[in-house]
Amino acid sequence: MNITNYEKYLVRKPIYEAGAPMVSNRQSPTMTLMSNAHVPESNCYIEPGWIYGMPEPNPHIHEMTHRYDEIVLHFGSDPDNPEELGGEIDFFVGGQPLKFSTTTALFVPRGVRHGPLIWKKFSKPHVEMAFIIGTGNLKEGWGDSGAHEQKEGLPQKTDDVNYEKYLVRKPIYETNGLKIKGRRSPLMTYMSKALVPECDIYVGLNWIWDIPDQNPYILEHSHDHAEILLFIGSDHKDPENLGGEIELYVVGQPLTFSTTSALFIPKGMRHGPLTWKKVAKPHMEISILLGGGSYVQSKPVFLR
Repeated sequence: MNITNYEKYLVRKPIYEAGAPMVSNRQSPTMTLMSNAHVPESNCYIEPGWIYGMPEPNPHIHEMTHRYDEIVLHFGSDPDNPEELGGEIDFFVGGQPLKFSTTTALFVPRGVRHGPLIWKKFSKPHVEMAFIIGTGNLKEGWGDSGAHEQKEGLPQKTDDVNYEKYLVRKPIYETNGLKIKGRRSPLMTYMSKALVPECDIYVGLNWIWDIPDQNPYILEHSHDHAEILLFIGSDHKDPENLGGEIELYVVGQPLTFSTTSALFIPKGMRHGPLTWKKVAKPHMEISILLGGGSYVQSKPVFLR
């Protein structure tokens, strides 16, 4: 009888391989938390990195294109004011400058020019997270993108597309009716078909700052799509420290972790309950549903 060890889906330690070299005031290389090197069947590449001052050089991320769809998140570090980014950024997409100073998500369809990113202001540490969909390989996702090749001047817009349609500046607050102390409720939906109709990926953000008063509040369930759960600490000086201890069951096997981590959950796989054992510092839980693109499809389907 073959017994599966579901530990193989849990990433407890990032790989440091991505990002522009020799950049001051930001984490470089960034933390690769999901890739085929971690979980061969994930076919996704996720790398968050902290910005803790005005980056130099600025820009250090230049105009690029990918052969795969991408979602880029910029999120702040203040659980009391989660929509505040802590900076102001100009992000060029298709040659069109998109300016934002709030926690945002951007969907970039494959082949669309995007970059450079230029920081205009900095006030608080925040995270930039790139999520490539369709490959879990750094070289395939970034190797020929041009992201780190400096260009002359700023890109020019050459079409009539308004790329604002891909930028989510304000979340939808969605809930299953639970009001839980110790965590943000309702959670913040930052990507879905309701926000960007062309995107079939659901992304929900949630802050935890204390042991939830309903613990666990997520029971055993499954989804019709694969899911990635990210748990990211809030201390840019110690980014691998989650600031808590969590126990999550996968097909009846308990997985306990206390570091910034990622879990890949294949389609149909039972997972839960999700229980907080300790909370020392605020940290973030991010749910990414790979398909469907709606909160209804991301909601846990309780089996018990």
